[in-house]
Amino acid sequence: MAAGEGHGHGQVAVPEDLPPGTVVTSSGRVSAAEVFTEPDRDAQPFTPVQLTRLDEALTLASRETGLRFSVYLGDLGPDVTARVAELHSQLEGSGEAVLVAVSPEQRVVEVLTGAEARVRLPDRGAKLAVMSMVASFREGDLLGGLLSGLRMLADQAGGRRRTR
Repeated sequence: MAAGEGHGHGQVAVPEDLPPGTVVTSSGRVSAAEVFTEPDRDAQPFTPVQLTRLDEALTLASRETGLRFSVYLGDLGPDVTARVAELHSQLEGSGEAVLVAVSPEQRVVEVLTGAEARVRLPDRGAKLAVMSMVASFREGDLLGGLLSGLRMLADQAGGRRRTR
């Protein structure tokens, strides 16, 4: 049985008015096909080598500081602040997590720190890193901006704290 959308009594679908891939069946039901494709590798923001560099930068920043650095790249929706908070809350050890959220299409960059991370990475330090990232992004250097921003955030947070 095909899935489709029925038209109510007295409504008739005109095939010329329907989008491509849509047909009116003999019973009067409208059936539509959707094409699902794999993401275009050329449309990906980073090459495998660039992804490796970004992963290394995240690992190094986390190892040096003892904080948990993460990057989110993509649309943040209409309520950016709520979406960034939601993403941050999903991170393991969110109290010591630092999330760098970037939505190039929306021209938004946010850094959100957990309660423990905020002690070591004040807003001023995060703002400086964001300004540096934005400058690189304006020049079309997404990877360079992220790498520079992560380095600045790690430097601001300082070395790993030892507990006794």
